[in-house]
Amino acid sequence: MDYLAATAEKKYLMFISQNYSYAILRPLQREILARGGEVKWFFYGDEVNQNFLRSDESCLETIDDVIQWQPDISYIPGNVIPNFIPGKKVAVFHGFNSGKLNRKGYEDHFNIRGCFDLYCTQGPNTTSKFEKLAKKHGFFLTKETGWPTLDPLFSKIENNPYVDEGDKRQTLLICSTFSRNLSLAPKLYEQIKAYSEQGKWRILVQFHPKMPSELVEQYKALQNDNLTFVETDDVLPLLQAADVMLCDTSSILLMFILQRKPVVTFCNQAPGEHLIDVTDVDKLTEAIDYAFTQPAELMAKIEHFCQQLHPYQDGLSSQRVLAASNELLLSNPALKPKPRNFIRNFKMRRKLNYWRW
Repeated sequence: MDYLAATAEKKYLMFISQNYSYAILRPLQREILARGGEVKWFFYGDEVNQNFLRSDESCLETIDDVIQWQPDISYIPGNVIPNFIPGKKVAVFHGFNSGKLNRKGYEDHFNIRGCFDLYCTQGPNTTSKFEKLAKKHGFFLTKETGWPTLDPLFSKIENNPYVDEGDKRQTLLICSTFSRNLSLAPKLYEQIKAYSEQGKWRILVQFHPKMPSELVEQYKALQNDNLTFVETDDVLPLLQAADVMLCDTSSILLMFILQRKPVVTFCNQAPGEHLIDVTDVDKLTEAIDYAFTQPAELMAKIEHFCQQLHPYQDGLSSQRVLAASNELLLSNPALKPKPRNFIRNFKMRRKLNYWRW
């Protein structure tokens, strides 16, 4: 059966809680609309800026509106979705597995919260583990599709606002997670300030949206001809504009490295041979200079890593996600009931102020 053709006249909900989710789901939205499906957005929580919604996009204002609309499939780049929303729930992830550990010492990327019917995985190094988890729990399926977010990454972005053709310096992109224990932002502030004054490289800085505001303001104050601080809901143009990334344990580094570009990390929680990890500030400059040379041995290790992380460079991951979702909907496989999740669902009801049963 042609599961892409089955998109016509079906309803697809984009259930998001962060601004970066716009860019994650828009390639998927484009495929749905091209095949005659209908798309609506819903903003969960208060951290999504509705101004990022485009004029040709439509959102549902309340959870009552969502339930009345009766979506066939919901896509979630976050961790949870209420069980009382109709239709199948498909996890598409908000990033790659960067090795972050939760409070119990487990990789948070593989935390099964009992909310989803299907996990659309990004590549072999996560698919195998989710397949084992699917077999263990029995209430969801796993399908390797690649990540829709990256579809535009493999085509040149025209009129990229972060490319300066007149500046011949190499470009360093600095990104950081918000976690105090993992973030490079407070630890490397003085060093990055020095880089901004030296002017050796052209520097772009972009932080996780949950970064403490005082740190954001500190870095904004560093802006000059050598350093630009960027706030955006779409990081792909930034990734394309840079030659090397400096990062910590943020999953954005994995998006960057898929371009086959080197990444220098500072105190990465799970360093591998594909990264140049530094734990001593005094060795940071040397590491960045080394990364700019793109040494053959490092590039070979990056290529091997990318084949395991996300082997797809065809820009068709959104189509694979859509086909897998439609197959789930139409075949309606016999799965075990999801956990009732009383506490989690109560919290979501309270957050949404929704008490109908």
